[in-house]
Amino acid sequence: MAKSVIITCAVTGSIHVPTMSEYLPISPNEVAESAIAAAEAGASILHLHARNEDGSPTPSADTFLEFLPRIKQSTDAVVNITTGGGHGMTLEERCEGALRASPEMTSLNMGSMNFGLFPILDKPFEWKHKWEPEYLEMTRDFIFRNTFKDIEWVLKELGEGHGVRFEFECYDMGHLYNLAHFVDRGLVKPPFFVQTIFGILGGIGADIENLMHMRRMANKLFGEENYEWSILAAGRHQMGFVTTGAILGGNVRVGLEDSLYISKGELAKSNAEQVSKIKHIVEDLSLEVATPTEARERLALKGGDQVAF
Repeated sequence: MAKSVIITCAVTGSIHVPTMSEYLPISPNEVAESAIAAAEAGASILHLHARNEDGSPTPSADTFLEFLPRIKQSTDAVVNITTGGGHGMTLEERCEGALRASPEMTSLNMGSMNFGLFPILDKPFEWKHKWEPEYLEMTRDFIFRNTFKDIEWVLKELGEGHGVRFEFECYDMGHLYNLAHFVDRGLVKPPFFVQTIFGILGGIGADIENLMHMRRMANKLFGEENYEWSILAAGRHQMGFVTTGAILGGNVRVGLEDSLYISKGELAKSNAEQVSKIKHIVEDLSLEVATPTEARERLALKGGDQVAF
């Protein structure tokens, strides 16, 4: 019998800038409202970043704590806080919100990589904020640092120190092998959540052949019974890729962090709109959507009553 599909919603992220969509959640109130609506639409995990008033990414734990309690009070969804933060932040800054909030889950990128957002500059935007084009241009000469030492520090500080489980973000084939290294050392124990990510400039491309190969190699490295597989694809590849992943037995991630659109040329007006779309697709495939309770059981999470917000 096919497992139910865990839907993760990445609510705002740090990739897109405010000029790109008027619907991108910015303020703590907007993030909270958008996250709650996404959960009501069917998301069992909410992947969260924080932003300043001008829309720039912030690591501030105080800002996270402006919206985390409200989300917890209004929904049973699993809260998953970023440790990727925004470009240019130190590792300690990137983990500030997670260390203060002690959530059930955080993200954890499994390798250093180029992370190119600068092609967005080729589009004819009239920038709302001075920081936006500067932030995008900076990625032309930027390495998103996630060394073995960095990864081990997060595993120990958040995993051992706070009982956090991780969304292991794998942007390339080598990231699966990096994860296998930590599994072999006993620092990562099943069941673990492997988020395979396609279509970021600097990571593996959004080709179906890559999706199939990442799945085959994850099964070989970890054993299919030891991990939960999830799929996300950036931009226009989002819905097609996650639909294919669901057909192949995977879980899915959508949200305005990953794509600003609901269909070709049409901006999504909310995260809930994307969640509703993939929920209907999943159900049309005669699959069931996982509840937060099911997600917690399958990922061996500590429970919403064990967080610090």
